[in-house]
Amino acid sequence: MGWRVVSPAVPLEPASALLTDRVAVVTGAAVGIGRAVASALAAYGADVAACDRDADNLATLSRDIESRGRRCVTGVIDVREPDQVAAFLETVAGALERVDVLVNNAGGGFRADFADVSPKGQTSLVRENFDSVTHFIRGVLPLIPAEGGSIVNITSIEAHRAAPGFAVYSAQKAAVTSLSKSLALELGARRIRVNCVAPDVIPTPGVGELPAPPTSPLPVRGDVDDVAAAVAFLAGDLARFITGTTVHVDGGNVAAGGWHRGGDGTFHT
Repeated sequence: MGWRVVSPAVPLEPASALLTDRVAVVTGAAVGIGRAVASALAAYGADVAACDRDADNLATLSRDIESRGRRCVTGVIDVREPDQVAAFLETVAGALERVDVLVNNAGGGFRADFADVSPKGQTSLVRENFDSVTHFIRGVLPLIPAEGGSIVNITSIEAHRAAPGFAVYSAQKAAVTSLSKSLALELGARRIRVNCVAPDVIPTPGVGELPAPPTSPLPVRGDVDDVAAAVAFLAGDLARFITGTTVHVDGGNVAAGGWHRGGDGTFHT
């Protein structure tokens, strides 16, 4: 029997932007981009399972989500540890029964010349930025219902350009991008969409304040909510035919390449 093409059964409408009663897992959700994503998904109607190592901020996130009338399950875990990931997802399955959306946001890096990165430091970068993604995807797949779901991996502009001082970090983000494309093909028959969001010039607690004025083509500041908006779009039915791609939330910096906006508003290399 050949492949049968089925057109979307439900026409798009404003309500298609909502995530009413879906279940979303968000890693690294206590602060910054992860917290904005978890809050946005709850605002659009999803119940949220959030994990992080920051217990205090995770607790305030849970209260915020529950104040919206949505359920929230939290786990204080290290996403690098597969046993902790498995235990958290077992709790999620028991409390929320399924997972419709997975957002792999947890990650991090440090500035160092490649030659100065120790084997231990490199292993930590790989485990935090790549292994954690694979642990969560494998763990979530059995919980995604037959009608499908959405996996969104937060990468970085550094996955798409050189990153001196962050060579191993950027290599892992590039690896997640490649993994996402492969899984988009492997999981497509299950109606599981796999995409990436690649931020840049987004102030977060880990990045701190950005230099002024903005040097991106859009002469405005980005915000964690801009990343959350892209995730909410990819999570829902408005993106039902989008898989295997990256949404760049970077003010145009990937498009700009080596061009930068100067203080007088003109571009230079």
